[in-house]
Amino acid sequence: MKLNKGFILHDDGNEKLLVSTGMTKFSGLVRCNATAGFIISCLEHDVTETEIVRRMQEKFDGKTEDMQQDVKKILSQLRKIGALDENHV
Repeated sequence: MKLNKGFILHDDGNEKLLVSTGMTKFSGLVRCNATAGFIISCLEHDVTETEIVRRMQEKFDGKTEDMQQDVKKILSQLRKIGALDENHV
């Protein structure tokens, strides 16, 4: 899976924003905390859910179970707005 081409991830230095380019049903932007921003940045290339969790383990301290839940939650929210292209990996 990867980020839908109708969305771009913008980093303004203070926070990450997921912005719709207007090519999707969702119109607007999503402000991301550090965790969500990291997960979304992983989606700039084809990746699996397991790979995202592994990358989080390398970058952040915490329980694997918590990271798995965070990834599932963020991916679910991204699905709801059509931000995921799941015709990959």
